[in-house]
Amino acid sequence: MMPTAEILIPHTWFDPGCRRCPRLASFLDEVRGRHPNYHAAPVPPFGAREARLLVVGLAPGLHGANATGRPFTGDHAGILLYETLHHFGFGSAPVSRSRQDGLQLIGCRITNAVKCLPPANKPTGPEARQCNGYLKAELADLGGGALVLALGRLAHNSVLLALGLKQGACPFAHGAGHDLPGGRRLLDSYHCSRYNTQTGRLTPAMFRAVVGQARDWVDAT
Repeated sequence: MMPTAEILIPHTWFDPGCRRCPRLASFLDEVRGRHPNYHAAPVPPFGAREARLLVVGLAPGLHGANATGRPFTGDHAGILLYETLHHFGFGSAPVSRSRQDGLQLIGCRITNAVKCLPPANKPTGPEARQCNGYLKAELADLGGGALVLALGRLAHNSVLLALGLKQGACPFAHGAGHDLPGGRRLLDSYHCSRYNTQTGRLTPAMFRAVVGQARDWVDAT
């Protein structure tokens, strides 16, 4: 499969001018004032339009995706993510530096449960629910046999909410897999955050094992 170019994102997946959450919109205005060169706006999904693997993260980081405008780019969490995606053939390069670096994802797309930077990296429950409609639309367009990789409990819960599934039916656990409607599958991983990787809660080997499961599923379906 050849790498895919930047996609034209359906408006149902993402609104670049979204201001539905007053607290987040106000915070982005404040951040834009302090960092005029930052993206400081909702961050769009990145990767293949027809993805077999959809990676769902939490939200943009202040000096990462919020600065660069690409998910997991410019922050510590993206180091392990992009390196591992490349290792398993989902990315054209092991490092994501900027939206202009030429990196392309192969049969893979990365999105966030919450598209805007939240204060202290913690969106509220109502904010996560307000943004969930975009993820719901993105999942609805995901083909049968696709796999969703949720990075962390909030991403996992957001996927279930978007699909109208009860959290108790699919409990979050690192490496756990869950069948989804339409012949799709949900796979869980601890988030590749600086805290998790530096404390050893998530090691590179643990993360490679999960993404390796994703590769096997995509290749077999």
